[in-house]
Amino acid sequence: MKSFIAFAVATTCVVCTGFSRAQDAAQLTGTWKLVAWSTKFDGGDAVEPYGPSPKGRLVLTPDRYWIIVLTGANRKAARTVEEKATLLDSMIAYTGKFTVEGDKITTHVDTSSNEIYTGTNQDQTRFFRIEGNKLILRTQTYPSRPVRIVVGYPAGGTTDIVARVIGQWLSERLGQQFIVENRPGANGNLGTEAVVRAAPDGYTLLQAGGAHTINPSLYQKLSFNFKTDIAAIAGIIRTPNVLEVHPSLPVHSVPEFVHYAKANAGKLSMASSGIGGTPHVSGELFKMMTGIDLVHIPYRGSAPALTDLLGGQVQVMFDVLPASIEHIRAGKLRALAVTTATRSTALPDIPTVGEFVPGYEASGWFGLCAPKGTPREIIKKLSDEVAAALSDPRVKARFTELGGLLLVASPSELEKLIADETEKWAKVIKFAGIKPE
Repeated sequence: MKSFIAFAVATTCVVCTGFSRAQDAAQLTGTWKLVAWSTKFDGGDAVEPYGPSPKGRLVLTPDRYWIIVLTGANRKAARTVEEKATLLDSMIAYTGKFTVEGDKITTHVDTSSNEIYTGTNQDQTRFFRIEGNKLILRTQTYPSRPVRIVVGYPAGGTTDIVARVIGQWLSERLGQQFIVENRPGANGNLGTEAVVRAAPDGYTLLQAGGAHTINPSLYQKLSFNFKTDIAAIAGIIRTPNVLEVHPSLPVHSVPEFVHYAKANAGKLSMASSGIGGTPHVSGELFKMMTGIDLVHIPYRGSAPALTDLLGGQVQVMFDVLPASIEHIRAGKLRALAVTTATRSTALPDIPTVGEFVPGYEASGWFGLCAPKGTPREIIKKLSDEVAAALSDPRVKARFTELGGLLLVASPSELEKLIADETEKWAKVIKFAGIKPE
């Protein structure tokens, strides 16, 4: 006999064994045995109304009738009339017509052992799919198909890695694949534009980051307004940049570096991974707040910039921590400070810039966003799941490896961070006169 699993109300899932593939009524017909049933109300914890070993049968007939009988779990055999009456009272039976459209099955209750469960208000549509020999029925409407997470950068970078960690978590938790789609170009703008133009249905998401609060001031003719065309979902992590120098430079602290730079105005070269990136604007913010003069040398990526820093062709860089940390540990580069407001767990003995330059804070941040107009219930579901991920030891350990600090932020908190960061970088870009390449 085939079997099915059900999860009801906010999430209803039925898993039935016996089929390898099916997407029509003919392949769904037969008798199924209930093997699990759980219910989740208003975002609370799942409960098992029929216990860990529920009993029940679902029959789907060729002429589109369905019959289901559910009983309590772990019942002892009824030996007396009273026990049989109790057992019958615990049973719920339904029957009626059903229809199938695509991956949806709609059941209509015509007859029930309890009259309150009859009528059109008891009609229910569930998504169904076949996994091996199991049929899964789910009343949850989101997600019912794979979800895209658009990353505006090539695979392998920090933005891509963060998206894949969160995507894997969401896939495991929500039962659908969250697929990372890399759309690199124009400092992330091409990927953002694709998300802005997507349907606001929760099936296209954006892995957002620091560049999205820099680009509005850097590029004058964007086809979108990030603050008004994108809906914030949740914060994920902040990643420090690190103020690092070549070991030949005779400085070992931020005050020594500022003093040396002022004494050698215009003679020190500051490398960056490119114009408008967080390493660049982090350095420009430092110059603005300390009054020093460094010559900016932009590269096409962090790797060639690091190569020249290691070789002594340039003297200083505000690099992303994950790219430089091994060189720092090996003594090939000297870290003076990290740019976040708090010290990094990856380099706990290295102070923050803010400890010497009050008010200084600059970091890469990563969050999940969606097109404006995405339903609030979907935003909340995803936000809650990201928050759950950030409390999971495995996820936290993975982000720690990246040198990341957890950024637990609700939709409104992430929206405020985006507004604040956009305003901050607008001032820096104007002060430094930064223009895109």
